[in-house]
Amino acid sequence: MIEFIAQNMAPIMFASLIIFLLIGYPVAFSLAANGLLFFFIGVLLSPYSGGSINLAWPLLHALPDNFYGTRVMSNDTLLAIPFFTFMGIVLERSGMAEDLLDTVGQLFGPIRGGLAYAVIFVGALLAATTGVVAASVIAMGLISLPIMLRYGYDRRLASGVIAASGTLAQIIPPSLVLIVLADQLGRSVGDMYAGALIPGLVLTGIYMLYILIMSIIRPHSMPALPIEARTLGHGVISLIVALLVAVAVSYGAYRYLVPAHGDNADILGATVGVIAIYVVAVADQQLGINMMSKLAQQVVIVLIPPLALIFLVLGTIFLGIATPTEGGAMGSVGALIMAAAKGRLSFDVIKQALASTTRLSSFVLFILIGARVFSLTFYGVNGHIWVEHLLTSLPGGETGFLIGVNILVFVLAFFLDFFELAFIIVPLLAPAADKLGIDLIWFGVLLGVNMQTSFMHPPFGFALFYLRSVAARVPYLDRITGKQVAPVTTGQIYWGAVPFVGIQVIMIGLTIAFPQMVMRYKGAAVEPSTIDLKLPEMPGLGTPPADNGAAPANGGAPAAPGTPDLSQPPNFGNAPPAKPAAPAPDLSKPPSFN
Repeated sequence: MIEFIAQNMAPIMFASLIIFLLIGYPVAFSLAANGLLFFFIGVLLSPYSGGSINLAWPLLHALPDNFYGTRVMSNDTLLAIPFFTFMGIVLERSGMAEDLLDTVGQLFGPIRGGLAYAVIFVGALLAATTGVVAASVIAMGLISLPIMLRYGYDRRLASGVIAASGTLAQIIPPSLVLIVLADQLGRSVGDMYAGALIPGLVLTGIYMLYILIMSIIRPHSMPALPIEARTLGHGVISLIVALLVAVAVSYGAYRYLVPAHGDNADILGATVGVIAIYVVAVADQQLGINMMSKLAQQVVIVLIPPLALIFLVLGTIFLGIATPTEGGAMGSVGALIMAAAKGRLSFDVIKQALASTTRLSSFVLFILIGARVFSLTFYGVNGHIWVEHLLTSLPGGETGFLIGVNILVFVLAFFLDFFELAFIIVPLLAPAADKLGIDLIWFGVLLGVNMQTSFMHPPFGFALFYLRSVAARVPYLDRITGKQVAPVTTGQIYWGAVPFVGIQVIMIGLTIAFPQMVMRYKGAAVEPSTIDLKLPEMPGLGTPPADNGAAPANGGAPAAPGTPDLSQPPNFGNAPPAKPAAPAPDLSKPPSFN
């Protein structure tokens, strides 16, 4: 019995961790306690393991290096987490979400499902600026849900749209989970961001396609905004004209700048066009010129600052100008500037942002420390080999491995959040994926899409909890219409999330079926046949000797054309030195053979 336990320590240790987590112990302490407990057991059972346990008391001396080395305390990659968290919380306090939802809701309002489209669009924008699910869901739940209920939206649909749009912050850069996945997979955060961008946008498009289909099948579940609710009036044509003018200015600036700036001229030209239309809109609003419609003014003024912040953060990372940590720092400064410009930057806002950032960063740090303790013991009992053999022996090869892993992560997401999955499960899966030849950036993005479901399904769907915390629990009087509005039940929130969980599962399949959505991060493929290698000319080495057809003096094979005389030092263009004349033999004496 002792031999059986010693030789199967790895699966027993993993099952024990799952039990600890299901009981409800904090993740960081469950990891650390499990690691230390089984380290003690493993040292005692090592003589009975037949060599499968490689643990000894001196191995504990490696823990301080694991904590203070490049994996935890000195990990530059993880510095991006507090920066992006701080940026997202400041932006949420600055009122950007309210302005975006109000303006985009007015823009899409005249069509059926317009508010749902606006929530998805704003959710994608907030994901690209804040990267924090809680901030997105709470902001949209407070602002959009009462408006959607006021104008007759189905409660399930409204709840599902808001919760699902908030989870876009999981996959659209600068997502916090992508930073953690890149660190755990040993890959670049910039590559992870570049690989996740297209799948995130495709998922946003599928959400909108679902709304379009539902607006056709069930038109009464998402009516258009009534005319009296469109406070910004009409003016879409004015907005289109303003966008065309901005494009024309950008093209003119590009043509002017291309001789001096080359490949960067397109970005600089677009920047000039955006700044120009923004200055015109602000001047038109402040001076009352009324050259643009009120709707066009508001859309330009509200949308351009967050888009500029997205470029400041993601654009500099993708262009290689800044690292993710530097991009997060610039984004934090940009968020402070935007909050100050709106007059909402105060000591309380900074205090709340710093407190929330410290709390989340400490949470991540303690989980990572606990994971290092667990992995020290788990690797000492050859757990990584057990997991690798278990996963690589799945039927179906690479496809079977991907299907099995995604089913495992989907099931575990019912009980664990994305940080816990990233720190516990991903380090165990990565070696097996690498051994099968799977690109780890693609694998990380695939897991990131899958981990979105951890926010959307019970019993621990955090996006559903966030929405539940701000949705009405009792009937209330609407402040605009004066009518009594029924509350939103927990069941309606849960059932509303089900179709969007299905869409996320479909997105997992699309990512597996079309890997080029992610693999584009590598850039254009290079065709080997087009590579032209030219070696520099070496004077004095490339002149072939004259060949008169005479056999070599030594009777050997003739020298190949162009073969240098290796008996002499190389000549780099100077006249060859004269050979010293050989001394004449003294024929008056017998030959010497010494």
